[in-house]
Amino acid sequence: MKAVVLAGGYATRLWPITRHRPKMLLPVGETTVIDRILGELERDDRIDTVFLSTNERFADAFDRHLAGGGFEKPQLSIEETIDEEEKLGVIGALAQLVDREGITDDDLLVVAGDNLISFDLSAFVDYFESTDTSTLAAYDVGSREQATQYGLVDLSGDRVVGFQEKPDDPPSTLVSIACYAFPAEDVRFREYLDAGNNPDEPGWFIQWLQDRRPVHAFTFEEAWFDIGTPENYLAAVAWALDGETIVADSATVEAADLGDNVHLMAGAHVTNTTLQRSLVFPGATVEGGTIRNSVVDEEALVCGLDLSGALVGAHSRLP
Repeated sequence: MKAVVLAGGYATRLWPITRHRPKMLLPVGETTVIDRILGELERDDRIDTVFLSTNERFADAFDRHLAGGGFEKPQLSIEETIDEEEKLGVIGALAQLVDREGITDDDLLVVAGDNLISFDLSAFVDYFESTDTSTLAAYDVGSREQATQYGLVDLSGDRVVGFQEKPDDPPSTLVSIACYAFPAEDVRFREYLDAGNNPDEPGWFIQWLQDRRPVHAFTFEEAWFDIGTPENYLAAVAWALDGETIVADSATVEAADLGDNVHLMAGAHVTNTTLQRSLVFPGATVEGGTIRNSVVDEEALVCGLDLSGALVGAHSRLP
């Protein structure tokens, strides 16, 4: 079995902190989202190769990350794009990868690299093998407003009998979370595209496939976060920290009030500041004021400000 970890997005909703780094490498607790995924794939003996699918712009960052990560299975597979306007779409990128890497007779596991999933991926593969059909992971987001942002799944038992990509008026809240497994005979991305279908969202492919082949859903109730917005990123960090605070050994803290879910990284300096549910990246300095629900990026300087819901870019000087 081959696996693909999708990491080709440009994360414009998280700019400026993702303007020059992939969001999959943002810290979540003591690790990153993508390392959680890569670690699980490394441990599953059924998976022999992991293709980390990214773009030319972030290829070097992932290459450096993998070089120091201690993983043996991952290898970069680079799509020929450098910015948002050139994106191939998820299915377009998958079709290109399958052709480029010569994947012809293998089952394929596809996971979005910005997915923080708390279930074990090996359990998902177990379920896929038990059904011997294409399989997606499904989660109840509990909000119809949230459900409009995802692919909506309609089930009969565990079988997918309907799929709507980002419906305006969703009749339910059960959505697909960009974790899929396909038997070799269902890896039909090129056939789908050659018929003129939408290359962007994987849900359109699932809808097309479900009309032709059986598709099943692996439903779960554990935590799930789509690291695509500042709110979701901070929620994932809060889940990982579970009320705790991480202060790196080389961070400096003087007369500061550190609340729940705070992460101060190497070389961060915090003085006379109240921090709550926030991250201060390496080398950043925060002096005075209050920082809540915010991210202060590397080498930034924030003095005497009260910030809430802010993303402070690297090397910024505020005020």
